[in-house]
Formats: sequence, structure tokens, C-alpha cells
Amino acid sequence: MDDPAVRRLQLWRTVLGVAAWVGLMVTYNAVVSADDVKAAADDRLDQSWTSVLVLVCTFPVVVGAFVAAARGGLRRVYLRRVLRPIGAVAAIMGSMGTSALAMAPELAGLRDAVGLPGKIAIGVLFAWSVCFALYGIGLSLVHVFRTADIHEVVPPVLAGILVWEMALLDLTTGAYPQVPAGTRMAFILGAPVTVTALSWWELRRLRHHHGLTLRRALGR
Repeated sequence: MDDPAVRRLQLWRTVLGVAAWVGLMVTYNAVVSADDVKAAADDRLDQSWTSVLVLVCTFPVVVGAFVAAARGGLRRVYLRRVLRPIGAVAAIMGSMGTSALAMAPELAGLRDAVGLPGKIAIGVLFAWSVCFALYGIGLSLVHVFRTADIHEVVPPVLAGILVWEMALLDLTTGAYPQVPAGTRMAFILGAPVTVTALSWWELRRLRHHHGLTLRRALGR
């Protein structure tokens, strides 16, 4: 199923989230110098990477429940389709693993052993892997690790669960301490409320325009 409106919705869901975060940082003077810009960028990257890690942990639970709830031959069909999203997860995790090869103190002996040509090769691989990981993280957050390959109703369901998990994580870890409590709470809870509404709209569009529902996807 190729629906341009749904694709645009997935993209804007991510873009608006980043824009809201930038506006919050600038409004409350979290970014006032070059060092602050770097710190804020690092913080946003850490948050994106945390989102991916949370998604990696949430993915098998939600998808496993979806597959287990399916009836008849649908269960086998969905199990085969899970291989593509798993491949996307493995590619992201594998690309990030090269940072250890390039930077981990424990592997300094290996880097010295391969000499200058080996170090250059490791540096090139590391640079490519970082670019691949950043691009992959963006796509993963927009397309929810290609879970539409399992069934089109899975991404909005998974996105809704993920964003509430991230909000709970932000609340428990005290994210955005420089922001007033009321604004901080509104920002943290605004994301899951908005994404949940957009996910509901996406499910509604899938139902009305394509006849795709969670009940039908499960064969019920």
C-alpha cells in the first residue's frame, strides 16, 4: 500500500517534533553559544539514539503480540515479514558498533597492530557508519523500522506506544531541567498526545481509504 498522505504524515510527525524541541531550547536560553549548540545537538542525538534503543526493546514485544494474536495462516505470513524490520534493526545496531572499533580504549592495541593503513580504513568505515546510523535513525523514527512491511497498521500502533514510553522516560529522568515545570510538562506530554492523535488519524485513513483495520489484520 502506497499512500502519499500517510507518508507525508509520518515525515511531518518527525519534523514537527524536532522543530518543537529546537523552539523550546532557544526560548529558554538553552542555546546561547557555540558550545551550547554542540551540547544541544549531542543531547538531541542522544535522545534519538535512546528512542531507537527503546524501539528496539519495544519492537519484539508489540510485534510478538501482534503475530501471536493473528489467526490461521496469517501468523506464518507475519513471521516471514518480520525478517525485513529485523534486518533494519540489525543494520542500525551494527553500524553503531564500529564506534567501538574506532574509539574504544580497550581496542587501542588492535588499532596499533594494523598500522596506518588499517587505521585509515577503520576511520573511513567509522565515518561511513556514523552517516549511515544518523540517516538510519531518522528513517527508523519516521517509518518505525519498516514495520509496515509486516502490516500497514503496525507503524501507527507501535509509534503510539513508543512515544508514551519516551514521555515516561523523560519524566522519570528529569529531562529539560532548565524549562519551567508547567512548560516542561506540557512539552513532554504534548508529544505523545499529538503522535497518538496522528496515529489515530493514520489508522482511520487506512480503514476508510484502504479497508485496512487492526481487526482484519488479525483475521478476526
